[in-house]
Amino acid sequence: MKVTKDLVAASATPMVLGILAEGESYGYAILRRINDLSGGELDWTEGLLYPLLHRLERLGHVESSWQSPAGERRRKYYRITGTGLAELAEQRRQWDTVVDALKKVWLGPGDLRMLRPLEGGA
Repeated sequence: MKVTKDLVAASATPMVLGILAEGESYGYAILRRINDLSGGELDWTEGLLYPLLHRLERLGHVESSWQSPAGERRRKYYRITGTGLAELAEQRRQWDTVVDALKKVWLGPGDLRMLRPLEGGA
């Protein structure tokens, strides 16, 4: 299953802010975390992640610094700021509203799991 670009785009900001709320990280590690969290269903590219990180930095939601961990190459690490935590809380509130509404639709009378396949495949 491929998640649509629209859904990926809509969930990108809270996904990245949520990952950075766990602790500072660098681009490749963020991409791996997204892949792991989604069981491989979300296969983001650098072309999606880095413009988002730069936008979040411009908005003051994240900060970055170059670091050279012992024995490793220099990497740009990103960390969430106080305003980023506030934005994450707001994004979470909004997503909770959307998910709750979807659950009501999906688990209510319109629940597709309740519909039986047509006999004969027609």
